[in-house]
Amino acid sequence: RTAIDLADGTVRQLTDIRTGTPPRDSTPRGMRGALQREQSALFDVIRDQLRRDSIEKAERERRDSLRTKAFWLKRGERIATISISPNGRALLLVTAIRGPDSARQTIVPQFVTRTGYTDELRVRTKVGDTQDSGRVAFVSLPSGDVKWLRIVSDDTTRVAAQVAVRGWNDAGTAALVSAVTNDWKTRYLHTVSVADGALKTVDVLRDSAWIGGPCGNCAGWVDDQRVWFISEADGYAHLYTLGANGQGRRQLTSGKWEVVDAELSPDKRWFWLHTSEVSPFEQHFYRMPTAGGARERITREVGQHNVTVSPDGRLIADVHSSANRPPELFTGNLTSHATISQLTTSPTAEWLSHRWIKPEIVMIPASDGVPVPARIYRPADVGGTPNGAAAIFVHGAGYLHNVHNWWSTYYREYMFNHFLASRGYVVLDIDYGGSAGYGRAGRPAIYRHMGGRDLQDHVDGVRYLQKEFAIDPERVGIYGGSYGGFITLMGLFTEPEWFGAGAALRAVTDWQHYNHPYTSRILNLPYADTVSYRRSSPIYFAEGLRDPLLIAHGMVDVNVHFQDVVRLAQRLIELQKTEWEMAVYPVEDHGFVRPDSWTDEYRRIFELFERYLPARVAAQPDLVHRAP
Repeated sequence: RTAIDLADGTVRQLTDIRTGTPPRDSTPRGMRGALQREQSALFDVIRDQLRRDSIEKAERERRDSLRTKAFWLKRGERIATISISPNGRALLLVTAIRGPDSARQTIVPQFVTRTGYTDELRVRTKVGDTQDSGRVAFVSLPSGDVKWLRIVSDDTTRVAAQVAVRGWNDAGTAALVSAVTNDWKTRYLHTVSVADGALKTVDVLRDSAWIGGPCGNCAGWVDDQRVWFISEADGYAHLYTLGANGQGRRQLTSGKWEVVDAELSPDKRWFWLHTSEVSPFEQHFYRMPTAGGARERITREVGQHNVTVSPDGRLIADVHSSANRPPELFTGNLTSHATISQLTTSPTAEWLSHRWIKPEIVMIPASDGVPVPARIYRPADVGGTPNGAAAIFVHGAGYLHNVHNWWSTYYREYMFNHFLASRGYVVLDIDYGGSAGYGRAGRPAIYRHMGGRDLQDHVDGVRYLQKEFAIDPERVGIYGGSYGGFITLMGLFTEPEWFGAGAALRAVTDWQHYNHPYTSRILNLPYADTVSYRRSSPIYFAEGLRDPLLIAHGMVDVNVHFQDVVRLAQRLIELQKTEWEMAVYPVEDHGFVRPDSWTDEYRRIFELFERYLPARVAAQPDLVHRAP
């Protein structure tokens, strides 16, 4: 790392980081040392050589003393990030240390290639396998003295899974560092003094499940003496300030809503906030004095607003969407009564000519007493005629917000749900337990049991359809991708009496085969918490399948590997199950790219539902399959 003087263009080296083994003292000892001493005692020529070597060594050491000290990384260690203090007196290094060679990378084959030969992608480890670690070094400048920081300060047996430098104060006298332990249950905020590298722990957040929230890594400096951060300490993601010495903690926002994003204005006068204060189903932009107090709401239209403020703080660029219109760019003044001008219109005229509805949000009574939000598409809403059947769409990602009044992350399914409703299906789209947008209490609802509370919320959705629309559970289809595909499998395998058919798309079938960061948060480690993995993995419940199932998966999926459904297929074959079929997509990753792949997948889902749901008779306990 170097620094350039803008006045005269001179370049100064700040760090000298090397890999490998530091040089050792090569002075001979023992017999060889004694022999060399004897030589110098006998011969003038040897003494003259030693004198010249001594002079050269002294000159070399003098030159080296003017340079930054070198320090050496461990084998397999590399620099992840470097952050330099504004005054140039220190820097922080975050390193990454590769796990042992025993950590095995999974392989994803590519069968359709330019060469005609099969290629192999090495993508990731599986949950619980040896993971990379890292360290944080404080480097004094210009001396180059290095001090390794203990960022998990109260337990030397734990290392950090996530480390980030959240910035320096303007004076350059201190840095803010965050660290999350490798069990995901504790987050530390530290300040680091430039004077001596002293680390001060200013905030510790603990969670019996895992640390999370919509803005968990939002943090920075208010001024040279105070820091700000977002925390779920009171059950919702809110904004706090705190002295750099750990004293004077203040909560600046509160209520049963979340701060989704926060930023300090360049002049340090305002916090710019995106929050769900109006409703869990809307997100608006506010500004609030840095000292706290009344918030001024800037955006007004229903939906989601993603606002960027101009450098001079006078104008805003607002990317705004509603439930039936994709995001568009608007601009206006940064005031609560400003006139906003629309700059873009993204959809085609043909798309805009369709009757895209704003789905009503209903609250489904749930078996645990916590109402479940859902968007509903009724046939009458889109000019369709009820066919006595229903479909439930399950969003992916687990921790994701999809029941709201803005453009869906799953916009293709938003349109497909219109199509299903136009063909007579009542469609529900549920924010099940574990979904984002409802505070900490809902987020860990799936801790140690995915396919538990989250699946029961969908069962409660079927009860709602039965009560409100007289739809028999055997006429309810369920579909979704990724986590949605996982829930579909768990529904058909463990609660088959509540569903009539299902389409599991790019589904996780066994959580022991998914990635480490996501899975270990929720289910802990597979060798330490076998109960959690077994009761959460559909492959162990495949014997429960009795309704028609479509499995669809991309063969080049580097997220949920194709191996997942291959293993499940073998299990279904060995169980002699006949009510299933599989569609594979040879060139597709987790999120499909080609329109023909999407079209084929939706066609298969629709044909599955049409074949089994509208004409289906009431369930007969003595029949495994009911013909249409």
